Amino acid sequence: MRVFSLRRVLSADNFLATFGILMIAIFVCFALFAPWLAPRDPAAIQLSDRLQSASASHWFGTDELGRDIFSRIIYGARISMLVGIGVVSFSLAIAFVIGSVAGYYGGKIDRFVNIVVMNSFMSFPGILLAIAFVAFVGPGILNLIVALALGGWVGYARLIRGQVLLARERQFVEAARASGAGDWWIITRHILPNIIQPVIVQAAIGMAAAVLMEATMSFLGLGVPPPTASWGSMLNDGRSHLFDAPHLVLFPAAAVMLTVLSFNFIGDALRDYLDPRSRIEAGL
Repeated sequence: MRVFSLRRVLSADNFLATFGILMIAIFVCFALFAPWLAPRDPAAIQLSDRLQSASASHWFGTDELGRDIFSRIIYGARISMLVGIGVVSFSLAIAFVIGSVAGYYGGKIDRFVNIVVMNSFMSFPGILLAIAFVAFVGPGILNLIVALALGGWVGYARLIRGQVLLARERQFVEAARASGAGDWWIITRHILPNIIQPVIVQAAIGMAAAVLMEATMSFLGLGVPPPTASWGSMLNDGRSHLFDAPHLVLFPAAAVMLTVLSFNFIGDALRDYLDPRSRIEAGL
């Protein structure tokens, strides 16, 4: 198994990967240190300062209630990062169990999981499944994570299933079976560590999708309830002022765009690094 090296991922003048990691590091710092970095209370209403443009006192201006947009962008990073990590982690937990069992045992179990279960979930658009779930159980960050994970685990499960199908026939797995190792030990100790690299790439790209889905759900009013700052809800609040105060939409949209692009850049860089043909072409 090839050892992962961040330095090699960022080698060969990979500017996009470097930019992506830098931007994600900034947003993670926003999420972790929001109370110390935000210049103002993101929920503080000051009607006398409503709809102000960018200035020295309000770097990104203010919204229709006089709240500081820059502070709300910083606090909104908390929701986006938390939802992104939570959705990907929950999806991977489900996918590892279902995909590993289906790929390792094959036969009727694999046909049932692959044809019935996975195809059933894939037949519903993920956004509609998430909307239906949140509408049924109510808004909230935990409900949002569960709702998005319900529609996001299938792609990871199919990837893991395909990788397990290939790995289960390799010699080190046969040697483990011959030594008397149990199925779960073989899966967790021998197969999964050797198929984790493509899953990491998919997870990086999945983070971008999760952040975008969270912004979409919040834009529709199905994300975290107000007055919690969320980039999607900020976009929804600012759409009625698109022409007279475009900064209400511009800055949260830029935050979503930069986050999604950054995760995609990181995923592309990891994919190029882990692909042997790409490594040969790049001289890595």
